[in-house]
Amino acid sequence: MLELAAADDRILVTIDTDFGELIYLRGIAHAGLVRLPDTRAGQRIIIMSAVIERYQQELEAQAIITVSGGRIRVSHYP
Repeated sequence: MLELAAADDRILVTIDTDFGELIYLRGIAHAGLVRLPDTRAGQRIIIMSAVIERYQQELEAQAIITVSGGRIRVSHYP
């Protein structure tokens, strides 16, 4: 799925935690990733709107953003 999103230059949004492992440990190409592992379904649209607005440049630079427990962590793959 990461490779398909990367081929279309799309950011992948997921609740799954395995995608970070695929990027960091296996080096799979990506165009950016937003992880919402413990976010309620009703809050995801609101949170994604805020993430896109605030972290647009980071997402364009293929950042990995994790929203968990009300905190936002931005990581960059080396």
